[in-house]
Amino acid sequence: MRATGAIGAGALLFLAAAVGPATADDSHDGFTIKDPRIIESSGLAASRAHPGVYWTHNDQDKNGALLYAVDGRTGKTVATVTMTGVGTPRDVEAISVGSDGNIYVGDIGDNLGGTWPHVWIYKLPEPKKLGDQTVRATQYTVKYEGGPRDAEAMMVHPRTGRIYIADKKEEGGGLYEGPARMSASGTNVFKRLGDTGLWTTDGAFSPDGKQLALRGYLGGVSYTWKGEGKKPERQGRLSVPLQRQGESVTYTLDGTTLMYGSEGEQSQVEPVEVEGAGGGDSGSGSGSSGGAGDGGGSVFDGDLKAGALTVAAVLVAFFGLKRLFRRK
Repeated sequence: MRATGAIGAGALLFLAAAVGPATADDSHDGFTIKDPRIIESSGLAASRAHPGVYWTHNDQDKNGALLYAVDGRTGKTVATVTMTGVGTPRDVEAISVGSDGNIYVGDIGDNLGGTWPHVWIYKLPEPKKLGDQTVRATQYTVKYEGGPRDAEAMMVHPRTGRIYIADKKEEGGGLYEGPARMSASGTNVFKRLGDTGLWTTDGAFSPDGKQLALRGYLGGVSYTWKGEGKKPERQGRLSVPLQRQGESVTYTLDGTTLMYGSEGEQSQVEPVEVEGAGGGDSGSGSGSSGGAGDGGGSVFDGDLKAGALTVAAVLVAFFGLKRLFRRK
């Protein structure tokens, strides 16, 4: 994600491979991403094939179309996957692991304010064995109902396999639903389900598919999922940790914890317990996510918006603006 475009003055102020054995334990602890190549971790997804491992990627990776598998115990990269068949990625912002055994990658960013005529989603099988390898991906062309959008959140529903995108807009974005079957030869039009009231930087479905969590830089929203073609019902706010540049979120495999990631070198992935969650794919996962509170209002309304601007000024003083504008 680049801190450019119509972000707004207050938010602009805020935007302040070692290989080891994969863990067999779905850890719920936080960790630090240690790979020096990963400096813009914009998406995060818990591996289904390798519990305790998390997939991530850079926005724009100078080394190619790469995905990184990171061990949640050590923070070390245990596999690097090079995607082929996708051309040159433009602005990769999201990643999700489907229950079909595939990894979905969202090349959906548009820092020019939503001017690209189309964006792309890539699908590739999740490797059964971890290690550096090359995997051929399927590329899907995506357009939005109502015209181009800037987006950073892409979620694959664990039950239906349908793909959803939440766009990023300062005055409150929307949630878009992809077609029931994606076409690799034609254009896939995503249709708007409704407003989110959030400047979304990432999102995730709970493993049982009953909840949707959307995060922004300074907050997030938990929704009850109502099914295909239906606008989800807002539950309340998420307890999103304060991070340098909060860009990603994923559920642990059992659905009991939300893992929040950030951009930057040596970036932190921080866990927040999901209130009332039970047992992953077979569990309920129906409680308010990560400390969700009152369901009314917008995430950036009232005291939260005022507090965000105060925190932004503090972060700028601490981190400086050099990194934020290093990429033109």
